[in-house]
Amino acid sequence: MKVIGTISVCLLLMANLLFASSPEQQNKALAKRAFEELLSGGRFELAEQLYAKDFVNHGIHRDISLVEDQAALKGWHEAFPDVAIVPEKLIAEGDLVTIYWIARGTNTGTGNGLPATGKKVEQSGITIWRIVNGKIKEEWSAFDQLSMMQQLGLLPQKTSGGVSETEATGKKKE
Repeated sequence: MKVIGTISVCLLLMANLLFASSPEQQNKALAKRAFEELLSGGRFELAEQLYAKDFVNHGIHRDISLVEDQAALKGWHEAFPDVAIVPEKLIAEGDLVTIYWIARGTNTGTGNGLPATGKKVEQSGITIWRIVNGKIKEEWSAFDQLSMMQQLGLLPQKTSGGVSETEATGKKKE
C-alpha cells in the first residue's frame, strides 16, 4: 500500500511539472496582458497589479517612474483615442521579456505635445521588460519617432533622392 501511495505522489508531482507553466511563459502572459488591457485598452487602473511600485523606465537620457510612465501612456491615448498596440512577437529568457509590437491609431486628439492632425499612424517598436515576482519592474523601449512625425505630417518626408517632398515640389504635401 505504501508503494502505491509513493507512486501516486510521484505521478502527481510529475504531472505538476509537465502542466505547470514556466516562469518565462508566466512572464510572457503578463506582458501580453499588459499590452492588451493597459497599453492598448487604456485600463490604467491595472497599473498597480501589473507594475512594481518601484518600476523604472530606462530612457535614453533619463529614467522615469511609474507615475511619469503612465502619464505619458495617458497622453498617447489622448492623442490617439483609437490606439491599438498589438504584441506581435514575445521572447522570454529568465526574468526578461522582449516584445516586438505594432501600434495603430488615428491622431484625433492632443496629448504628449502633439496637435490633432486627423491622420492615421502605424508604428512598430521593441520593449524589454524585467519582471520580478510577477510584476514589471524595469523597461527599455525604442520606436521610430521620426516616422511617426512624418506620418502625422509634422515633418517632411524624404523622397528616394534624399530631398524632402516639400523641397522637390516646392509645396507641402496635402
